[in-house]
Amino acid sequence: MMSCILVFYLAIFGILPQAPDADALYARRDQIASARQATAIWSQRLQTNPRDFEAAWKLARAQYWLGGHAPEAERKALLEAGVESGRSAAIIEPSKPEGHFWMAANMGALAESFGLRQGLKYRGAIRDALLNVLTLDPAFQQGSADRALGRWYFKVPALFGGSKKKSEEHLRKSLTYNVNSISSRFFLAETLLDMDRKAEAIAQLERVIETAPDAAWIPEDREFKQHAERLLATLKQKR
Repeated sequence: MMSCILVFYLAIFGILPQAPDADALYARRDQIASARQATAIWSQRLQTNPRDFEAAWKLARAQYWLGGHAPEAERKALLEAGVESGRSAAIIEPSKPEGHFWMAANMGALAESFGLRQGLKYRGAIRDALLNVLTLDPAFQQGSADRALGRWYFKVPALFGGSKKKSEEHLRKSLTYNVNSISSRFFLAETLLDMDRKAEAIAQLERVIETAPDAAWIPEDREFKQHAERLLATLKQKR
């Protein structure tokens, strides 16, 4: 009885500990433990309410991040779970882009990281989901669908629909939504380099290095800047 009264008075005076903020935890995702905590919170929310759209797409986003940064043995399972979380979000709110995009992002990471079979399995589904995002909201996350499609056309062999020309077109389109997108410029540099346009690629890499990280994407932007520095150093050595 006394414990119930104590809890009551603590609640009145605002002394009870606050529940962890999943968004704040995810903002510190470069610390894997923090990313795991956010993932656990959104997972619990979705288990409690399978119609929780926000929990579903944020869970898919967190699983995508962990799928690229957790210990190697965990990554494939995390990305596969991310596909399902994204699919759940897309089913809950089919007219919103978040579920479609993060489902595609997790599929894309599986296709890039786990061999030809994964690439063939998800090739069409990735493109379809991203085209769906373009239909729903082409400006979503500063042109993220065009950015991802640019990557898709770059990575997929020409025999299966890939095209360096279309990759460049989509990446340049994504830059119309955010001219300072570090990820779009880095991907564009790789595409240009593959098209034997080395000088243009170097100019894009230099722009990546000079650009300040976006406040919402600091961990990702820092990684792209590091990749750009390494690639630029390699290219300059070959001059």
